[in-house]
Parts: sequence; C-alpha cells; structure tokens
Amino acid sequence: MDDLEAIRKKRLQELQRSLEARQYPAEPIAITDDSFNQFISQHPLVVIDCWAQWCGPCRMLSPIIDQLASELQGKVVFGKLDTDQNPIISQNMGISSIPTLLFFQHGHLIDRVSGALPKQLLLQRLRPLMDGHK
Repeated sequence: MDDLEAIRKKRLQELQRSLEARQYPAEPIAITDDSFNQFISQHPLVVIDCWAQWCGPCRMLSPIIDQLASELQGKVVFGKLDTDQNPIISQNMGISSIPTLLFFQHGHLIDRVSGALPKQLLLQRLRPLMDGHK
C-alpha cells in the first residue's frame, strides 16, 4: 500500500504543478494603458516588452520574448506594450527608447533594460529573480 500512496502523492504534485503552469500564459499578452496596472499585479514576476511596429530592434527581440514566455511558463509572465498605441504608460514609465524591458515583482518596478539583448543575457537577468520566487 505504501507504493500506491507514493504514486498517488507524486501524481498529485504533478497535477498541482500543471495547474499552476496553466495559470501563466505561454505567450506574451498584449498590454494597454487600461490593463497595465492590473496585469503587473496579477503575477509575482512580470516582464513588459515596450515596443513599436516600426522599430527594427523591437522586431529582433520579439521572437526571443515569445520563446522565453513559452520556456518560462509558470515562472514569469510576459507582456507587450505598443508604445505608439499606449502613450500614458509609456510616459509614466519614462520610456525614451525602445525596445525597453520593464521587470516587475509583485507589482513594483525592480529593473529595466533598453536594447535588443540576446536571449542568454535576458536569462541571466531573470534567473536571480526566478530563484527568489520558487
């Protein structure tokens, strides 16, 4: 009976992890001036990609953000804020160049980075933040 109980316990833990991961989207969510505050407060760790349609470096960064959103599902939630369509948040956050990534923990801005960084550098910035919220 102990083996059966161990299997049940392990399966329950797997189901719990699966449920938690589903609450985190596997792709970036479009953010607007109206949805910004609610979005950053919904999850412990959020990264917002501030971009614009005409921005070449933004288009280079976009597939990296998409990959990270999928790979880090359950740990980090990614959002995309079109700065041309959402001037209020862009101004409030002091976005003066794009792409800019804004890092939020529990709704508070804790870091920001501008430019199209490679995936490995973004992971290096994210790892300590994720380790603090297992």
